[in-house]
Amino acid sequence: MRFEEAYNGYQAKRLTQEEAASLLGVCSRSFRGYMNRYEESGLEGLCDKRMDALSARCAPVDEVMALTDLYTERYNGWNVRHFHQRYQREHEGSRSYSWVKNQLQSAKLVDKGKSPGPHRIKRLPSALPGMMIHQDGSTHLWVPGVYWDLIVTMDDATNEHYSMRFVEEEGTVSSLLGVKDVLETKGIFCSFYSDRGSHYWHTPEAGGKVDKNNPTQFGVALKRLGIDMIAAYSPEARGRSERAFGTHQGRLPQELALKGITDIKMANDYLENHYMPAFNEAFSRPAREEGNAFVDLAGVNLDDYLCERYERTVRRDNCVLFNNLSLQLPKDKHRYHYVKAKVMVVVHLYP
Repeated sequence: MRFEEAYNGYQAKRLTQEEAASLLGVCSRSFRGYMNRYEESGLEGLCDKRMDALSARCAPVDEVMALTDLYTERYNGWNVRHFHQRYQREHEGSRSYSWVKNQLQSAKLVDKGKSPGPHRIKRLPSALPGMMIHQDGSTHLWVPGVYWDLIVTMDDATNEHYSMRFVEEEGTVSSLLGVKDVLETKGIFCSFYSDRGSHYWHTPEAGGKVDKNNPTQFGVALKRLGIDMIAAYSPEARGRSERAFGTHQGRLPQELALKGITDIKMANDYLENHYMPAFNEAFSRPAREEGNAFVDLAGVNLDDYLCERYERTVRRDNCVLFNNLSLQLPKDKHRYHYVKAKVMVVVHLYP
């Protein structure tokens, strides 16, 4: 039907030969060949003649049956490599290993092997501190009867932890606070590595690739600072942070219990002043190269960068609705009202 449309358009001079060929996704020469075959034999002339032709290399049916009968009667359960060696040595078989394997698999006499998977290469740590920062969260029974989320922000090059915080629930605010700790103590870093949590990335399909063209509030905040975001697609890809959490889960609950700490504020004070410095001293390592990739903030006000911004339309009473709150815009000498104006609601971080 598609060819007849192109052919009739060409015959009626509505389409040039190039346009008709483009409609079919072929070149002009192929379209001329189609026309010749169509005019000689009709639509049947367009059918691929190879569809009904048997391959000259196709093995006879009786040879295939003899092979499967031989395997079933005398060698049932043998692996294909072992059977093929016996087939060539004692039964004067001339077919290749691949042919024998395909025939046995087609007859469902042997199972298909699993794919070995891609060859993976261990990723070296970054050469300099500040080239890549990891952040991840772990929900665990850190104190008896209470589950908290521990948010860790660490350097890929040295394993040094720059921020550790207990929060009730991981989200945009807790992640931005971890980033803020790094920026205030070290400076601006190059890239940020995380899982595909919903506050880090929008993922259109569950388990699929992230949408880099539709950043979250967290992604927009890092973009303002020129920090690239990298998404991890498996736990193995986050091996360094996963191993660190294994260490924390094996040590931190015992230390908190020893100190009698059950309050989240006291636990965060203990993390910052005692646990994290001791952990870094024991587990951090030198970077592969001397120097660092951090860039000084140079007077940047982080509150204007690490924040959430939402666009709203002003209502007729000069208010905007945000998170079940009605925010009143005060009078302004520059204009009578802001009705239907687009305004930006900025939510700053809070510890």
